[in-house]
Amino acid sequence: MGIKAALPKYELYFYNVVLCLAMSWAASWVLEVSSSNVNRKTFKTSVKPGWYYFGRRMDTADYEWMMWFSTFREHILFALSGHVLFAKICSMLAPQYLSLVYMAYGLLAVWTSMGWTYVTLILSHCILLYSISLVKIRWLCFVTGLCTLATFKCEPFVSWQAEFVEGEFELRHVLFYGGCGFTIMRCISFALENCDRKDGNYNILELLKYNFYLPFFYFGPIMTFDKFYVQVNRSELTRKEREMWNISLQGAIHLGVIVVVDVLFHFMYILTIPGDMKLLRHVSDWALVGLAYFNLVYDWVKAAVMFGVINTVSRLDHLDPPKPPKCITMLYMFAETHFDRGINDWLCKYVYDHLGGKHDNVVEELVASLCTFGVTILWLGPCEVVLIWAFFNCFGLNFELWMSKFFSLEPFSSFEVSISEAMSRRIRAIFNTFNFWSIVLYNILALNSLDFAKLVAKRLLLKGFPITTIIAMFVTYCLVQVIKERERKQALIDDPDPLPPVPPTNGATTSPLASTATTAAASQLASDPSKEKAE
Repeated sequence: MGIKAALPKYELYFYNVVLCLAMSWAASWVLEVSSSNVNRKTFKTSVKPGWYYFGRRMDTADYEWMMWFSTFREHILFALSGHVLFAKICSMLAPQYLSLVYMAYGLLAVWTSMGWTYVTLILSHCILLYSISLVKIRWLCFVTGLCTLATFKCEPFVSWQAEFVEGEFELRHVLFYGGCGFTIMRCISFALENCDRKDGNYNILELLKYNFYLPFFYFGPIMTFDKFYVQVNRSELTRKEREMWNISLQGAIHLGVIVVVDVLFHFMYILTIPGDMKLLRHVSDWALVGLAYFNLVYDWVKAAVMFGVINTVSRLDHLDPPKPPKCITMLYMFAETHFDRGINDWLCKYVYDHLGGKHDNVVEELVASLCTFGVTILWLGPCEVVLIWAFFNCFGLNFELWMSKFFSLEPFSSFEVSISEAMSRRIRAIFNTFNFWSIVLYNILALNSLDFAKLVAKRLLLKGFPITTIIAMFVTYCLVQVIKERERKQALIDDPDPLPPVPPTNGATTSPLASTATTAAASQLASDPSKEKAE
C-alpha cells in the first residue's frame, strides 16, 4: 500500500467528528474528577493556590515545568538574554571570534552557577575523552565514554563527584546531572567524529566550544559534533528571507503554549491524579483512559516548549538545532517514537544505524536495537521502571519488523495486491490501533508509575471489556486514520505526482500549443529539485 492511498471525504469527516467528541468526552471526565477532589488530602502537596484571576488551585506536580516557567524563570531568562546580547555585540564587532565568545560566556555562566570545582570536573572529563580520541579507535572511545557516563549513575562515584559542586541550592541536583550527562554525550560525539577524520585531529578548543555552548549545556538538546562544527564556523552569517519573522513567531507560539498549559493546570490535575492510586480505582474508565493519553500529550508539549525556547536562542545564533519531538498524537509506529529528537539522532547516528544497516535484516535489527536501548538505559539510569520500559519498547520495535516480514509472504502479499489501496489502508490502520495503545502503555510506565500503567491496562483490556475496549479501540482507529491522512497530504507536497501527458489532438499529430506546454512542464520539473521523486 502506498502512503498516498486516499479515503472518501465523508469517511474522513466522520473520523474527525468521532475523534473530537471522544476527546471532549474524556476531558470532561478528567475535569469532573479534578473539580470534585480538589480538597483531597493527597493533593495538598502538589495542588497549590494558582492565579488570582481564576480563584482556583493549580497542579504543580511537575517540578521541571515549574522550575522553567515559574520558580527560576527569571534566572534562566537572564542567562539566555545575556548570551544573546553578547553574541549580538560580537557578531557586529568581530564575527570571526563569535564561537570563542559562546565558549567564554558559557564557561563564565557555569562557573557562576556551579563553582570553579564543577568546571574543573567537566574539564577533566573533556580532556580524558579528547586524549582517548587521539588514538582514533572507535570502540575504545565509545567504551570509555560509556564508562565515564556510568560513573554518574552508580555509587560511590556519584557522591564523590557531587562534592565538586559548591553550596546548597534548589537547582543543584538538576544542573549537576544535566550538565555532566550532556557533557559526556557531547564528548563521545566529538571523539567518534575525530576518529572518522582522515587528516589530522580536531583541536581541543573545538571540543570546549562545542561543550560550553550555554543554551545546550544543562538541558540539551544534543547536536552531534559534525553538525555543530560546520554551523558554528560559518564565515558568512546571513539569514534567509523572513527567517527573523519565523523565529519571532515561534517564540510567540511557545509563550502562548506556556500560558495555555498553565491555565489548563487550574482545571485538570492530570499530573497529580495518577499518583493517587486509591482515587484512580474509583474513577470511570473514560477518566482513566483520558488521563493516560493526556499525560503523554503533556509530556510532548513540555519537551516541545522547553527545547523550543532553547532552539529559538540557538537559531538567533545562526544554528539549525534538532527539531522538536514528534507528537504522541501523530505516532502509531515504534520506529518513530521518541521524546527527545537530539538524543534520538545521536543514538541513530552512532549506534542504531551504525549496527542496523538498512534495518531489513532481523538479526542485525535485533542487535542494533538491543545496543541502542542498552545505551538508553545507561543514559536514563538503570532501575526497574527503565528496564521494563526499555524491554517493551525494544520488543515493539523488533516486532514491527517481524510482522512486516511475515505479511510480505504469500498469501498475504497477493491478498493486499488484490484489494484496493483504500481497503489496504483500513486494514493496516486496525493493526496500527493496537500498536498505538502499546506505545501509550509502555510510555506511561516511564512517565508515571508501574502501578498506573497496570491499572490502565487492566481497566482497558479486562474490566472494561467489551464496551470500553471496543469504543477505545474504535476511537483510536479514527485517530490513526486522521494521522495517515495528514501523512498522505505531506507526501503529496514532498513528492508530487508527475504531470499526466497531454493527449494528441488527432491520431498521430500534436498541436504546437500542447507540445510547448508539455516541454514547459518537463523543464519546470527538471529545474526544481523539490519536484524530484524521493527515493
